[in-house]
Amino acid sequence: MLVALGTILSIQEQPAPPTSSSRSDCGPLAGRGERVGPQRVSPHTSLEAPYLSPAAGQGDSRQQVQAFSSQLLAAILDSMRKQEMRMGGEAGQGHGAGSPAEQVKALMDLLSGKGCQGSQAPQTPDRTPDSPRGPHGNDSRIQRHQEALLSRAGGSLELGGPSPRLTNLLLVEGLMDLQLREHDFTQVEATRGAWRSARTIALNRLFLPLSRVSIPPRISITIGVAGVGKTTLVRHFVCLWARGQIGKDFSLVLPLTFRDLNTHEKLSADRLIRSIFPHVGESGLEVAALAKVLLILDGLDECKTPLDFSNTVACTDPKKEIQVDHLITNIIRGNLFPEVSVWVTSRPSAAGQIPGGLVDRMTEIRGFNEEEIKLCLEQMFPEDQVLLDWVLSQVRAHRALYLMCTVPAFCRLAGLALGHLCRHRQGPQDTELWPPRTLCELYSWYFRMALGGEGQEKGKVSPRIEQLAHGGRRMVGTLGRLAFHGLVKKKYVFYEPDLKVFGVDLALLQSTVCSYFLQREETLASSAAYCFTHLSLQEFLGAAYYYSASKRAIFDLFTEGGVSWPRLGFLTHFRSAAQRAMQAEDGRLDVFLRFLCGLLSPRVNDLLAGSLLAPGEQQGSRVQVAQFLQGSLQSSTVVCARAVNVLHCLHELQHTELARSVEEAMESGGLARLTGPPHRAALAYLLQVSDACAQEANLSLSLSQGVLQSLLPQLLYCRSLRLDTNQFQDPVMELLGSVLSGKDCHIQRISLAENQISNKGAKALARSLLVNRSLTSLDLRCNSIGPQGAKALADALKINRTLASLSLQSNRIRDDGAKFMAEALAANRTLSVMHLQKNTIGPMGAQHMADALKQNRSLKELMFSSNSIGDGGAKALAEALKVNQGLESLDLQSNSISDTGVAALMGALCANRALLSLNLRENSISPEGAQELARALCTNSTLKNLDLTANLLHDQGAQAIAMAVRENHTLMSLHLQWNFIQAGAAKALGQALQFNKSLISLDLQENAIGDEGACAVASALKANTALTALYLQVASIGAPGAQALGEALAVNRTLEILEKRHWGGWSQSPGKCSEGQLKPPKTQSSREFLGDGWDDMHCHRTVWKPWDPAYQSPGKSHWGIRCQNDLGNYQDKCSLVHC
Repeated sequence: MLVALGTILSIQEQPAPPTSSSRSDCGPLAGRGERVGPQRVSPHTSLEAPYLSPAAGQGDSRQQVQAFSSQLLAAILDSMRKQEMRMGGEAGQGHGAGSPAEQVKALMDLLSGKGCQGSQAPQTPDRTPDSPRGPHGNDSRIQRHQEALLSRAGGSLELGGPSPRLTNLLLVEGLMDLQLREHDFTQVEATRGAWRSARTIALNRLFLPLSRVSIPPRISITIGVAGVGKTTLVRHFVCLWARGQIGKDFSLVLPLTFRDLNTHEKLSADRLIRSIFPHVGESGLEVAALAKVLLILDGLDECKTPLDFSNTVACTDPKKEIQVDHLITNIIRGNLFPEVSVWVTSRPSAAGQIPGGLVDRMTEIRGFNEEEIKLCLEQMFPEDQVLLDWVLSQVRAHRALYLMCTVPAFCRLAGLALGHLCRHRQGPQDTELWPPRTLCELYSWYFRMALGGEGQEKGKVSPRIEQLAHGGRRMVGTLGRLAFHGLVKKKYVFYEPDLKVFGVDLALLQSTVCSYFLQREETLASSAAYCFTHLSLQEFLGAAYYYSASKRAIFDLFTEGGVSWPRLGFLTHFRSAAQRAMQAEDGRLDVFLRFLCGLLSPRVNDLLAGSLLAPGEQQGSRVQVAQFLQGSLQSSTVVCARAVNVLHCLHELQHTELARSVEEAMESGGLARLTGPPHRAALAYLLQVSDACAQEANLSLSLSQGVLQSLLPQLLYCRSLRLDTNQFQDPVMELLGSVLSGKDCHIQRISLAENQISNKGAKALARSLLVNRSLTSLDLRCNSIGPQGAKALADALKINRTLASLSLQSNRIRDDGAKFMAEALAANRTLSVMHLQKNTIGPMGAQHMADALKQNRSLKELMFSSNSIGDGGAKALAEALKVNQGLESLDLQSNSISDTGVAALMGALCANRALLSLNLRENSISPEGAQELARALCTNSTLKNLDLTANLLHDQGAQAIAMAVRENHTLMSLHLQWNFIQAGAAKALGQALQFNKSLISLDLQENAIGDEGACAVASALKANTALTALYLQVASIGAPGAQALGEALAVNRTLEILEKRHWGGWSQSPGKCSEGQLKPPKTQSSREFLGDGWDDMHCHRTVWKPWDPAYQSPGKSHWGIRCQNDLGNYQDKCSLVHC
């Protein structure tokens, strides 16, 4: 932008060339409201610039450019100053005065924040924050309009008042493919009830610029699934505006619903205001033109005619009568009311009717979180805690039910049904009254509640019941037909003419039963509009109607044609419905098909027998329907949403054998042998609804390339995905890269460890990281990406701003790869964890990484173990640690570091105040190096974990460290295993423990401390109250040492873990012992080798852990035997030993 301004300025100041050679190449400006490149010219800023045409004369082209530039600068300055005033700034200088050079200077000052300073003659703005209504603030017509709005929106806005989710909307960049193509239920299930992680925008800033240099949006769209609260949000906003609490920039807010607009066939822009808002008066257009107006169009998904922007004729005459959909299209395009801001609300699928290029801002209403679900149910049952607890337990126990309860309307419907069920349970033995396990069972309970079914008892018939049953069947016959044909025709709002066409008795609509399903709303045209309480209720009643009508219909119920089939019956009609549902690209019949299958369930048949269904009706068709549904999966090459919906249908049918077999295979590790299309569909279904897959979808050792390719559409929505040890090669990475590049991608963590990925596969993943905005963790351990693969990933990390953890362990990236990753770290500010162990990195690679750490402040953990950086690399990293104050964990295990390197690191540790954990295992640290360590520990006050396992400390070095531990007050974990430590050092450590109050874990295993050392440690345990874990395996401890430790443990009440191995003096079996003496059973250690290499070796040891002291008996110690592997993970294999 500044370059362009400089160009304009240079043109203004240069003399005009000879007229004979002048020629303008500029074309006409873009029309109002149209995009120019990536950005559309704001309709709020009038750029009345003349066209620059060669016909104007060659000699005038320079003057034309100057005139255009001057007007453009003036317009930009004027617009930005108005924006300054909206943001609370003062008016600037007169925006028409001054030379072009002065105008450019003024614009530069304004951009740098100086535009509001030094104004001697501020201009009076059209509107100020103190007078939000502008010139119409005191207009009686506006006041009457506000009063009318408050009257129309009377009553509570939402149960318990508006929640934070309605006052803070998600700011999204566009619609996902899932939202455009799938049913609302499918959207919630596929994303597991989690809404996109996005910026939020407060409701009071919904129509304000996002920055000081941006403009307010003209076209805003707010999306949300059915029942999430779009209309509630609009009513809340309108009420706040009418009270002067929000939207003070708007002098007039005109809220409309498409239910109102549907009552008109043709309408002009003029009549749109005058007829629907008569209190505005005859000058409605003038009011709309002079003041800043917000036009709200609520419920685009309810518009009776879809908007067609490609085939709508432009109309600029506000008095011309045109079709309503054409009128709305021209308003959105800016052909009509170009200065009016427009806010549209819609379900996601219908919002796609508006081209993305016309939308300035898109927001989304999120659903309930777990706390809000609980709060909603608490408000429904405020005085019955037992009932509330039971309803909550049912919601939490069924994951599918919990996911749908994130939709507020569904949550309230489920709460009503479950509350009714709980109040009228007959007893635990009454299987009919078990809690609902499927969607259809829940809605069947809702139907019973609507019929007043609490008076029904199984096996009893009364005139009241017969009357209710007759009424229920009559209602299904009327409302069900209306619901079904509405679904087929995508019609969700009905008017009295529609009811007459479908034969609905208007008197029936006044009944209490109908009020549970259908709601009536007065439109502004003084006619009534009817819609179902929730879309799912329309689908349930539509399925019930189809279920009943299919018994006698001799024609296709979807078309109502006269062509009959040679063989009639329910199965024929069911196949027709299933085929139509599977062929529907938008999934609008998915839930309808689920309900249709659910009505065949024995439990649903029992629930609705006598009121909606005849006892045992169609039960003979259940097995055939299940076979048909499973057969429809055989030809599926890619698992699409329709195939997953078939599994939902089988669940509703209570035919769960297929899903159960795949779930058992996942648990037993036998998933690899189930590769057929039905099994793939069942796996995709389990990824959505299984509790085991909720936190992480573990598909390791399970998938082939073909199976993975068929699952790609469903893997998009997994939060955490583990695909280890699947022998995946580079072509699979191309597929995964396409998934990670998708705008619908929800994957946050993915592990691809121990596959066969080379640099080509890494490059494919790197390309996806350039655009991906969801992935935070990528694990590529034990592959072969090499230096070139590391370079591709490093280049992506220079741009990517979401990845926080990257593991390249065992990938042979060498020094060149380390250099590339260091360059990425110098530019990246989001990566916090990097694992580069076992990559043959030498001193040069460490030097590059050290240089990067001097600049980087975001990296918290660096794993550099099992390389060969030596003392040179250690010195380089030490210099970086003197500067870097962000790194918290550094792992330099097995890097050939000697005393020289340790001295450099300890010198840095004296200055560093950020490092919390340092791993120097398996290096060559001698007693001299230990002296440097001790000096650093006496000075450093931040380090909490130090690992010196497998070095050459000996007694002298360990004694120096013990003296430092005595003075140190921050170290919490110290590992000294296998360091040739003997009794002298153990005594020094024992003395240090008597004074130290911070150390909670001490590892002395595989050191020959003997009985003398054990007694010293035991003596310290009697006084120490901080240590919770002590490791003494293979420490040459005999009977005296064991007895001393036993006596100490009888006194100590803080030690939780004591590991022993190869101790002498332990009795073979539990026996009686005197108070204060411990004689656990002698247990030989055992090693269980898993895998071929050292990395796969796990050692299971006996761990002695004191039981809860609250349960100890006097004179006895209680211990639990646990199993620990080398990684420190404890398994709950416990038995008690009492002595």
